[in-house]
Amino acid sequence: MKRRDFLIKAGVGVTAAAATVALTGCEKDKQSEQKGAGPAVITNKKYEWRMVTTWPPKLPLLQTGAERFAEMVKKMSGGRLTIQVYAGGELVPPLETFQSVSQGTVEAGSGAAYYWAGKAPAAQWFAAVPFGLNAQGNNAWFYGGNGLKLWEEVYAPFNVIPRPLGNTGVQMGGWFRKEIKSIGDFKGLKMRIPGLGGKVLAKAGGTVVLLAGGEIFTSLERGVIDATEWVGPMHDLRMGFYKAAKFYYAPGWHEPGTTLEAMFNKKAYDSLPKDLQVILDVAAAECNIWTLAEFDAQNGGALQELIGKHKVNVKRFPPEVMADLKKLADETLEEEADKDSQAKKVHEDFKKFKDQVGIWYSVSEKSYFDVIAKKYSL
Repeated sequence: MKRRDFLIKAGVGVTAAAATVALTGCEKDKQSEQKGAGPAVITNKKYEWRMVTTWPPKLPLLQTGAERFAEMVKKMSGGRLTIQVYAGGELVPPLETFQSVSQGTVEAGSGAAYYWAGKAPAAQWFAAVPFGLNAQGNNAWFYGGNGLKLWEEVYAPFNVIPRPLGNTGVQMGGWFRKEIKSIGDFKGLKMRIPGLGGKVLAKAGGTVVLLAGGEIFTSLERGVIDATEWVGPMHDLRMGFYKAAKFYYAPGWHEPGTTLEAMFNKKAYDSLPKDLQVILDVAAAECNIWTLAEFDAQNGGALQELIGKHKVNVKRFPPEVMADLKKLADETLEEEADKDSQAKKVHEDFKKFKDQVGIWYSVSEKSYFDVIAKKYSL
């Protein structure tokens, strides 16, 4: 609670600073007004927004993360901006979230960018790239590189402004009803897997099945699908997948650091006073950090329970399988990028940035974890 209060106070501090800047600007506007410019308006007008998501009700860290974001905005704005959050299907169907924000039916939304590949193929790169950047790398690309700027460019034709709202970290490779010993074991495999990872699976001979979260367990249990990926130990434990599939594979090559998003209708965002725009941006950035921290904090305990209590067989994909998947992923990314000029632009920037941070991570993060991970190797 102390940490939460600190973050809220910190956010309020940032907001106050932004407000000071805005007020200073207003003083300049008053001076301009005396010289014949238009009047400056300062108002305590209250704004009421609606936010729709792709997530089931109360899904931890995803739906509850969006609700927490709305709570932060309300507190930081002193109640001047309130956001009513609706889970997927409560106001609009989950996969109509982007369209609803774009059209202005609602002011905000939350989901994952790869859901909108049909509207903008380049959007997939802002959620998860097979064998791409992890959460730390994605944040570096968004905030320290061109990632967020490119993301804004991709969404601009749809009148949508994106912001990172969280990250799952490296996901698990999924639950399988049979053991994976070679790349050939993916041939004919029916798996629930979205995004670019699904396209890699298809290239390996698998069959991609798209299912809503509530349909996955039953489909896996009944053999309608042979495998599924979801998120990581915390959510997978909650879903009970260990009751339906014997093998739990790592790592999540298909989603090494999946970014969650907040989306704002541009007209609604631009209509806000500058300090409220800053509040939205700061609250999203804070939730981005909070979500990843919660995933890291809770996944370990859940994995211990899956192994110790439920006797889950945690396995690593064989090195040969990973090498084959990496080759297929490289081919898939180039093919997908070549289909769309905007996707090509994003893909090239992503590759360049991955090489840029990769050389540093190899002598920093990797060197460090190679040492400490020996104690915890499964």
